[in-house]
Amino acid sequence: MDLTSVLTLAEVTISAQNLAIIALIGLAAGLLGGMLGIGGSIVMIPTMSYVFGYDQHLYQAAAMVANVAVSLPAARRHHQAGAVKWDVVRFMIPAAVLFAFFGVYVSNLPVFSGQNGGLWLGRVLAMFQVYVIGMNLMKMFSKQKDFTLEDAKTSKPASGVLGGVMGFTAGLLGIGGGAIAVPMQQVMLKLPLRNCIANSSTVIVVSAALGSIYKIGTLGEHDTTWTTGLYVGALLVPGAFIGGRIGAVLTHKLPLPVVRIAFILLMLVAAWKMAAFGE
Repeated sequence: MDLTSVLTLAEVTISAQNLAIIALIGLAAGLLGGMLGIGGSIVMIPTMSYVFGYDQHLYQAAAMVANVAVSLPAARRHHQAGAVKWDVVRFMIPAAVLFAFFGVYVSNLPVFSGQNGGLWLGRVLAMFQVYVIGMNLMKMFSKQKDFTLEDAKTSKPASGVLGGVMGFTAGLLGIGGGAIAVPMQQVMLKLPLRNCIANSSTVIVVSAALGSIYKIGTLGEHDTTWTTGLYVGALLVPGAFIGGRIGAVLTHKLPLPVVRIAFILLMLVAAWKMAAFGE
């Protein structure tokens, strides 16, 4: 039985096994999301699809709720470490929020409706995951050292463009948007990786919070109640919050190559599942 059926039949009596699975998914997503400033949806959505079956729009809505729980403690920790560049973030946030709404609107278009529509949306996410894998491989094998703050070339227009791309991608795919915002900040703004991660986590707090409200409110267009989306999101939140706190600490402790290797392996499996090869 898929997750939607379980929740629709008896939301308050969901099995202990499913509760544990969802909590662990939230924890794993929070850990990686907080560590890399990516939110956590690219862990949550594929994993829930694998365990419970496809329900792309439900999982997107729930993951957007959980992304707030991932990013809030992470952003706080990054701020305490002095890693958040507020001169960049204050221009990223408005653009990210505006384009997150537009991304959600596009995700609700007929082309992405129904079983086949959800499948194609999943395949778009899989292509995005392949991009993320490629970016991380390039960073692993590149001989170029990480940028320093002295190398930074920040500007208001560039920060706004970054926020817009991040928000649209987040709204369309139900992700945090950090997986694209982090490497783009490195390329466009020449910021150090840890600052890129900190900025991304901070923007996600706002864009995911507002974007999730819109996405949950439109779940009825996909034969899913808004209460189900909110309920699944709430189940993900505790683990995501704890994982986000731990992950943000690890950002400033662990060697990044170790983190990248684990992340690449996870994304390979997730991309294969979301592309639904052989389905």
